Amino acid sequence: MKKSYVSYDILVDYNKILDSYRLVVKNTEHKEKLFKYNLFLSSNLVSIYNSLKDFKYHHGKYNIFLIKDPKYRVIMSENLTDKIVNQMVSEYILKPVLEPKLIDSNVATRIGMGSSYAFNLCKKYINNLKRKGKEVYVLKFDIKKYFYNIDHDILIERLDKIYEDKRIVSLLKDIIYSSNMGYVNREIDNIINRELKKDLSIKHKDELKRVPRYNYHKGLAIGNVTSQILAIFYLNRIDHLIKEKLGCKYYIRYMDDGVIFDYDKERLKYIKSVIEKELVKEKLELNKKTNIYKLSSGFTFIGYRFILKNNKLVIRINNKVKTRIKRKIKYLDLHDKEKLVRVKASYYGYMMRASTNCLQYKFKIKS
Repeated sequence: MKKSYVSYDILVDYNKILDSYRLVVKNTEHKEKLFKYNLFLSSNLVSIYNSLKDFKYHHGKYNIFLIKDPKYRVIMSENLTDKIVNQMVSEYILKPVLEPKLIDSNVATRIGMGSSYAFNLCKKYINNLKRKGKEVYVLKFDIKKYFYNIDHDILIERLDKIYEDKRIVSLLKDIIYSSNMGYVNREIDNIINRELKKDLSIKHKDELKRVPRYNYHKGLAIGNVTSQILAIFYLNRIDHLIKEKLGCKYYIRYMDDGVIFDYDKERLKYIKSVIEKELVKEKLELNKKTNIYKLSSGFTFIGYRFILKNNKLVIRINNKVKTRIKRKIKYLDLHDKEKLVRVKASYYGYMMRASTNCLQYKFKIKS
């Protein structure tokens, strides 16, 4: 494999640090934290510059908290210095080198792709396949606790083969290993125990008890921009195997969810068995939601339900998504009407892709 010529020294640039700071600020909602950081902004940015120049940067502690949208999830929020460094590493080290290695149908979190691209690709593939008037099948696979089970040693070994400058690999190791710190699981335990003391339904209590913890040398911090890029890269070998060796023309992967379309159900069973074997090499496994569906019966992907009825594609909103939208609109209507306007505009764009006229009127998305 040809190694990358990118140098660690590209990060030792005050203007790049400043540009990354400006990008981070746009996405920082914690205004008090930002205000305090800005009081000593020049000093903070120079400190980042010196720590990178002297190769003394080390990832700091996370602020760990729970969100429930739609189910309980752990988020690991970085301090502003770590966010700025992560932004730089993503923009100047990871994206230019790793993205060209990815297949076009690996679409999550990539510029110009994302969920909209996945939706359009899915629609295009189904419309192409339906022309023959034959039964279409879809293998929908889902990887069990993907972010928590990405193996550090496998990931770093692959990065080491790509990046010639070992200072880059060392910096990436520091960021990847940040989930190994003992306080991470202790803090997750504390947060969950506090939440369990609240007056919750049995369903929510069971949900909380199923929130995963990090095993040593496993998993990427949920919330890091670098984690997103490394996660879409981790299965790159399997993506190429599916597309090139197995010849799956109609394949889409959105992070840990994948779909493969074919007329032959038995072939999809074989492909599923190959994927299962290959995932063992990545120290991963498929979860129980993985299945093969008739397109005429429908399947769910990226929040939409796709059904082929009388050779016509029907697209609906997933019931779980409907519930989430209803809950969010109700909450904002009571607590933040200004934000409600922006959220409704976002939902309108989401719903426009599917058969949702009645739903839009029901949720007052459309007047």
